[in-house]
Amino acid sequence: MQIRAKISAVHSYVPDYVLTNDELATMVDTNDEWITSRTGIKERRILKGNLGISFMAEHAVKGLLEKSNTDPKDIELLILATVTADYNFPATANIVCDRLGMHNAFSYDVNAACSGFLFSLDTAARLIESGRYQKIVVVGGDKMSSILNYEDRTTCIIFGDGCGAVLMEPSTDENGFIDSILRSDGSGSKHLFQPAGGSVMPASIESVTQKKHSVYQEGQYVFKFAVTSMANVSAEIMEKNQLTANDVDWLVPHQANKRIIDATRERMGLPEEKVTVNIQKYGNTTNGTIPICLHEWEDRFKKGDNIIISAFGGGFTWGAIYLKWAI
Repeated sequence: MQIRAKISAVHSYVPDYVLTNDELATMVDTNDEWITSRTGIKERRILKGNLGISFMAEHAVKGLLEKSNTDPKDIELLILATVTADYNFPATANIVCDRLGMHNAFSYDVNAACSGFLFSLDTAARLIESGRYQKIVVVGGDKMSSILNYEDRTTCIIFGDGCGAVLMEPSTDENGFIDSILRSDGSGSKHLFQPAGGSVMPASIESVTQKKHSVYQEGQYVFKFAVTSMANVSAEIMEKNQLTANDVDWLVPHQANKRIIDATRERMGLPEEKVTVNIQKYGNTTNGTIPICLHEWEDRFKKGDNIIISAFGGGFTWGAIYLKWAI
């Protein structure tokens, strides 16, 4: 009998500090109307102090284990999707496992920009389906404020900090993961990336003073590619699985930009009430957007609901997953 993987629990964590558009306007040449009309964002959360993504991941996973009544020692693998790891090495996933007593788990980080959580979710599902593992935790989150230049209004208005996590287990019925389509195109890397901090441009006085450690984005180019790619792959997975708009109960899109979300929804033929949108509250938390949405909407999801999850990120990376909600 074929084993199917399912999400059996979900939890998230966002910092307390709220950075509003009005406060941002005191830091950079912008205003609430300009930001809202272009992105749909009204505010975002910021993790203050010398705390890394491991802090948010620890809180998200701890809540996940408690609500699912799972012993940390029963977790066999933890995958953490992030572009803002605590350190270049070791993997932040290793740190989270140690703090939470997951002493029987192996762990690693995944960096696929905003698609990292989606890619990690698919990897975990395939490992569950193989029959080798029974309990896998997938975490997605970023402290984007740590790599932003708050003098660059093209990027600092978009991103926020946040993290979410899901528990993956074998399904006992027809619900769970059905299909996925994953894509990448490295030719887009120069349009959205962090220039310094890697082996090409290690940290130096020049790289710091020139603010090369901050996110660089060519907004219009990225926007056009994202709209096309995320909308097309979401429609493609529907067609591949013979789903009509009436068959889809929910679209859970990466929260990159409200206009990108709307374009994806329209391409799929879905009404607004079938789409999870919280970008106005949190901005783009990169790897955190999808698991945070899953957590915020879990009370509205019904067992057996057809859900499409889709994302687009720097790299370029993009993809979609089709699953039947199992909780």
